[in-house]
Parts: sequence; C-alpha cells; structure tokens
Amino acid sequence: MKNNAVFVSIQNVTKKYNDLYALHNVSLDIKEGEVFGYIGPNGAGKTTTMKILAGLIRDFSGEVTIGNYKMPAQRNEIHKLLGYLPQNVAFQEWRTVKDSLKIFGKLSGLDDQELEKQIPKVLESLDLISVCDKKISKLSGGTTQKVGLAQALLHDPKLLVLDEPLNGLDPLSRQKFKEIVKNLSNDGKTILFSSHILSDVEDVADVIGILNHGKLLQSGSLIQLKQGLSASRAVEVLLSTPSNRWQELGKINGIQTIKQTDPDKIILTLQSEADSDDTINRITKAIVDLGISIRGISLLSPSIDEIYINYIQGSQAQ
Repeated sequence: MKNNAVFVSIQNVTKKYNDLYALHNVSLDIKEGEVFGYIGPNGAGKTTTMKILAGLIRDFSGEVTIGNYKMPAQRNEIHKLLGYLPQNVAFQEWRTVKDSLKIFGKLSGLDDQELEKQIPKVLESLDLISVCDKKISKLSGGTTQKVGLAQALLHDPKLLVLDEPLNGLDPLSRQKFKEIVKNLSNDGKTILFSSHILSDVEDVADVIGILNHGKLLQSGSLIQLKQGLSASRAVEVLLSTPSNRWQELGKINGIQTIKQTDPDKIILTLQSEADSDDTINRITKAIVDLGISIRGISLLSPSIDEIYINYIQGSQAQ
C-alpha cells in the first residue's frame, strides 16, 4: 500500500574514486511502497548508489536515511529493513536452492526455526517450490534470478534494492519478474531497481530517475518527465483518403516540420514555444478548409526512449 511517507532519503551524496566522481551531489526521495526505476548509461553511478544503500560502500559524503536510520552509522538496523539483489548473486552452484537460501538467510540473521518457515513461504510466493531441491547449476537464467530475489526476501524486508534484476532474461522471464515486482509493491514493499531496458522501467516504475556521469538529471513520474521536456512535440494526422494538400499544413504558425511517414500518416512537429491546443485548432481548421479527409488527429506523447535520449544528450551538451 502506497502513501506519502518518505522511506528512503538520499541527500547531497557524493562518492569519488580518486579524481573521478561516481556520484556528484545526488539527492532523491523514495516513498513507502513506491517503485523507483533508476536508469542511465553504464558507469552512470547506479550500482554505486545501490551499494551505498546496502552498506557495501561506507566512505561517501552526504546523508542517507532508510526508515528512521542513518547509513552507515546504523547499518545493522538498516540491514533488517533491506533486501539486496546485486547484478550477480554469488551462489555456490553445486548447492541446492534450499541449502543456498539457508546460507543467505543465516547471513541475514535468521535462525533455523525462522528459515524453516520462511524458505517455503518465499519459494511459494515466487512459484519456486518445484526447484527447492534442485542444484543451482541446473536452473535456467530466469529461475536463478528468481532465486536471487528469494534470498533478498527471506527476512521480509521493507525495502528491496535490485541491481539490473532483468538483465539477461528472456521476454517471458522478464514479464514474470515484472509481475512479481508489481505484486511486491502492492504488498507495501518499497523497491529501487535499475535497468537498461527502458520499456521494463516504464512498465513497472511509479517514479523514474535518470542518472548520467554521477549526476541525477531528473526524476519524477513518466508524465512529469514528459512535461519537463523542452523538445518539440508532435501531432499525428491520419488520412482517410490520399491527398497531396497536406504539405500546405506546414505553413501554419507554430509548426516546425512536417513529413509523411506512411501513405496515410502525417507527422507535424510543433515549435517548443507553440501552444499545443491553439496549434492543433489551427491544424484542424486548415484541414477542413483544404478539404482533406482524415480519420483522426492527436498530440503524440514522447516515448520513454525519447525522454531518456533527450535528458542524456542535454546533459552531455552542457
């Protein structure tokens, strides 16, 4: 269940390796029950952020709060709240799934009695009961990734930090994993996950953060990120009958470019300062005056790929 309480607070965090900034004055908040999707190029600083949250990197400047605890000063308390799935879980492949989970569970502070209760519960929730006694080496990539998530869930954490959890999975496994993430969020878990597969982030995340060269360029819901774009917008006109008169629409005030992308489709890009409602009204009036027969007209919304490219290229141009 989602609410407005901030569960993870990262304020002015900086981490340097010699003279190289892995993170540079990064600030972000994640609310309780929220799914925060973290995107950016390789080396942007996503994994560094997650290692700081997990307590694996302790020498940084700034302030990190999880629940009511400070990292790294109160990392033992935070570890009880946090489940961490790194990019590559170090499973001993000759062990069975159950034995592997026992080892990870004990590292999380669970005793034998708690493990006997939690392991079947977590395996059932992830549809892994059938592989309980199988060796890790015999599992598919998608199943191994789900076992990795199982180890992060054993102690019933309130926060999950998942570093590229969908990496290397086939489309079916990715879909199942995304459904699991959604279900965990619905159960009240707060989730931070990174991915380079932008459509997966779009499918799952409530909030998206774009990181590049250690700097957080922007964060917000997909709608908020779209609204923050300064790039030109586009209007799609679907023709019901062929016409060459569409080229005259390019003369309308507020239109930047016009092109025919399909025999029945015209795309008009709007100037960044143009009022979209006014411009669409002018386009509609011109279509009627020109006698062009259409099936529809709509303002196109930028895709997550276009949003990502716009923010990344904008940061590189600065």
